[in-house]
Amino acid sequence: MYEQYWRFDRNPFAHNDSDFFFGSQTHQAALLKLRYLVENNKGAGLLIGDPGYGKTYLLEQLSRQLDERFSPFIHMVFPQLNAAEFMSYLASKLGAEDSQIGDGESGLNRTIQAIEQRLLFLGEQGQHPVIVIDEAHVIEDVKVFQAIQLLLNYQRQPGINFSVILAGQRILLSRTSRIPQLDERLSVKSLLQPMSREDTVAYINGRMESVGSTEPIFDAAAMDELFELSGGVPRKINQICDLALLVGYADGLAGLSGNHVAMASEELTSVMPD
Repeated sequence: MYEQYWRFDRNPFAHNDSDFFFGSQTHQAALLKLRYLVENNKGAGLLIGDPGYGKTYLLEQLSRQLDERFSPFIHMVFPQLNAAEFMSYLASKLGAEDSQIGDGESGLNRTIQAIEQRLLFLGEQGQHPVIVIDEAHVIEDVKVFQAIQLLLNYQRQPGINFSVILAGQRILLSRTSRIPQLDERLSVKSLLQPMSREDTVAYINGRMESVGSTEPIFDAAAMDELFELSGGVPRKINQICDLALLVGYADGLAGLSGNHVAMASEELTSVMPD
């Protein structure tokens, strides 16, 4: 709506803008750890972060940065499946035919065999699958974690190479710690933190520049207010900046101050559900 007014090519704070990646200190460190996990065949790892910290976005960047041999990149976003459904879905994503996949819990052994066969086949082709289980903190069925543990056992088999990444909120740390056999297989654990003020400012400026902005719109006081109100959380930064730019457009402003940002944040808070 306001893109033409501010002379942007597109919305600078769209959540799904995968073309823009800002390597803040915390995000760059996490990305390097995950690349190390995959590229050095270290097995399995955790990516932990509170809502809005950019976990899913970071995983998308990982898939872009990895070499082509690290495929298929399987991003699972249905963690509330039971163990049999989970393994069946994975077998399908690995390329198994429907006829090779077992039916429910009674056919779980058949599904596991299909997964093994596909992993061996992909290994022969020089491929290294990357299996990402997003929102893993909502997994309540311990049998799903046991299935993941069983899956990791295949990494000991010659000719099979793949990586598993569990991504979720902090409670995932305690849930995996209750399963020592799984926890000890997690060779990398990366915790996303809020961005610093310096990174917050650089993130906002980078977003603006990526859509063609050549003049500063948020003044220094606005940047201070943005950091204070967002706490350095990317999703909150995007939401406040987006609404502030809309307010600036509606009021015909040439730039945005700390007061404008504060008013936008209050408006955002007033319309968000409790």
